[in-house]
Amino acid sequence: MTAVPKAPAPHMSVDEFLAWSGDGSRRKFQLVDGEPRAMAPASPTHGIIQANVAALLHAHLRAQGGTCHTVTEPGIVPRVRADANMRTPDVAVTCVPDDPRHRSLPDPVLLIEILSPSNEAETWESVWAYTTIPSVREILVVRSTTAAAELLRRQPDGNWPEQPETIGPTADLRLDSVGFVCPLAELYAQTHLARAASR
Repeated sequence: MTAVPKAPAPHMSVDEFLAWSGDGSRRKFQLVDGEPRAMAPASPTHGIIQANVAALLHAHLRAQGGTCHTVTEPGIVPRVRADANMRTPDVAVTCVPDDPRHRSLPDPVLLIEILSPSNEAETWESVWAYTTIPSVREILVVRSTTAAAELLRRQPDGNWPEQPETIGPTADLRLDSVGFVCPLAELYAQTHLARAASR
């Protein structure tokens, strides 16, 4: 006899979401205002960019020493409506040592989303949720259809800028939260976007 997947509750808390075994489809979910929201599988280009970002930051943070480390697709709980939201960025950095008691990533300082045409509205919705987390210093949104990115950096007074900084394909990416600098083009290595730029 095949077990019938248990349907999610009409409105889930974060604790209920963490205890939920999914809908039986093996899809990934994040919790948005109490509702489990399925995440579409990433395109190969998206996946390459995500791997490049994680690898570059991982190498940089390991070379620096200290406790800061890179995590891919962690659960992130925003400050506002924390009981009903657990978002999943593509890459994050925290400086809190790993601890098996943490069920979500504590005190992220940098959050990175890779923007695909199919999830643009949902991605920016998550970005605004991330701005409510006191520890977050920067939020990077990397495009997957063109070599470009947008960076939000918290200002010294604690506020966020009205508009993100746009980073073009020939510019350097500078992440002050982790002391990282590299050409933006390195995020696109081995993608069709890198091949097109080299022609």
